[in-house]
Amino acid sequence: MFEAGVRQYREIYWTPGYQPRETDVLAAFRIVPQPEVSPQEAAAAVAAESSTATWTSVWTDWLTTLERYQAHAYRLEPVPGRPDQHLAYVAYPLELFEEGSVTSMMASITGNVFGFKAIRALRLEDLRIPVALVTTFQGPPAGIQVERDRLNKYGRPLLGATLKPKLGLSPRNYGRACFELLAGGLDFTKDDENITSQPFMRWRDRYQFVMEAVRKAEQETGERKGHYLNVTAPDCEQMLERAEFAHSLGSPIIMHDYLVGGFSAHTTLASWCRRNGMLLHVHRALHAVVDRQKDHGIHFRVLAKWLRLAGGDHLHTGTVVGKLEGDRATTLGVIDLLRENYVAADRTRGLYFDQDWASLPAVLPAASGGIHVWHMPALVEIFGDDAVFQFGGGSAGHPQGSRAGATANRVALEACVQARNEGRDLAAEGPQILKQAAGHSPELAAALDTWREISFDFETIDTLDVMP
Repeated sequence: MFEAGVRQYREIYWTPGYQPRETDVLAAFRIVPQPEVSPQEAAAAVAAESSTATWTSVWTDWLTTLERYQAHAYRLEPVPGRPDQHLAYVAYPLELFEEGSVTSMMASITGNVFGFKAIRALRLEDLRIPVALVTTFQGPPAGIQVERDRLNKYGRPLLGATLKPKLGLSPRNYGRACFELLAGGLDFTKDDENITSQPFMRWRDRYQFVMEAVRKAEQETGERKGHYLNVTAPDCEQMLERAEFAHSLGSPIIMHDYLVGGFSAHTTLASWCRRNGMLLHVHRALHAVVDRQKDHGIHFRVLAKWLRLAGGDHLHTGTVVGKLEGDRATTLGVIDLLRENYVAADRTRGLYFDQDWASLPAVLPAASGGIHVWHMPALVEIFGDDAVFQFGGGSAGHPQGSRAGATANRVALEACVQARNEGRDLAAEGPQILKQAAGHSPELAAALDTWREISFDFETIDTLDVMP
């Protein structure tokens, strides 16, 4: 019989004996309860409010089998050195989520509970997405191997650059800058996240001048080239209109700001790319607003998992060595989540769960932000071959011009790949390898001299916890 009133969440949703099923979606939350709230009650509140419960008993609970749909807070771990924090593990039944929908997961797991008064701070650290749910998604439009086959580029990372200045150029001058970089040896150039269709450069004009530059660079170099044409737009109709026009011009790749545009729009675009044989580069603008603070938000590894499900062929991941946040261990964990078919849990890299991708196509990590030729040995050593390195200022800032900057990066890359293939230690011998290559490349020699003292050595904010 229905009993009206308010019960503590832990009476129903704190279930420490629960054994997660293979089909459950598992979540790891960093949780900071209010001082008067126990960790068990806080964890149960997260499980309850992100699944079936509300603040009071309701008679309509009796119209369903509530136990079938409720989430379970099943484990708590204290965070070392942070007595006010715990890691709470929550299991969600598969039936709570719509098939093939990242937005469904987001609305459930990261919904109102993040504003719950009883919890001072809450962060989603990781998710285990079961194979039963993974297989309802189509994932990246192409994947790494298909992209390499289309571009006929093998055995090395790809090279790109964001055009600089990223705002203010006319369409023709933008195309000129694109040509110089591609002719100098880069594989791709790109729009930055905030280039859409401003008064100084409307999207249609930019696309036309850029694709003219791409075709000219291909004729000059004999290599396949491309430019990430940003199709992020005010609405889905305009986004798809821009994608269609890029396709009509023969572009092999377009770009989207997936967090700014939203997952519904992004999944729509990824499906369009799959149908039309278009590669999709993905920028993560907005991510640091959501993921950089250690105590509250969503970790980037979760945002990366959602992107692989929704679909994208490249995703910005940070560089470890450049100007953007991201330590080595965490970045390597994210790289594996994008590229590998099965990733085992590894707390030393921030991976809380095993993740089986069930043969979902892989995503190329894009290293971008404050990198230059001196970083090349470290980038090759960290990322390996299946990545794209994007040198914007590190190409256009070359004292001899953008084409020379692109050539310097291409020479540095090929020297590092050859040295690695010969068994040399890039971490120990990187500077020597670059200096030897500069002996036959004045462009590389000038780049090495220009950026000799430039580094971005700041303390990492979002550090990994040292677990016992």
